[in-house]
Amino acid sequence: MGKFRDAITPRWIRKYLVIYKEQGFKAMLKAAGWKVVIAIFLYYLIRDSFLYILLPYLIAKGILKF
Repeated sequence: MGKFRDAITPRWIRKYLVIYKEQGFKAMLKAAGWKVVIAIFLYYLIRDSFLYILLPYLIAKGILKF
């Protein structure tokens, strides 16, 4: 993974992502359980909503200036 992606991905999620990439969804589900799968889904949903919807909106409205 890239440095930026490593910086924004929580440590507790990384080990499950490695299991998912190497062994697949069933192995991750077996290792983590449904609660962790739902937590990962919600984490990425919230993060991506901020990065791709809210942040550009605030920049376009002039609230955030770069």
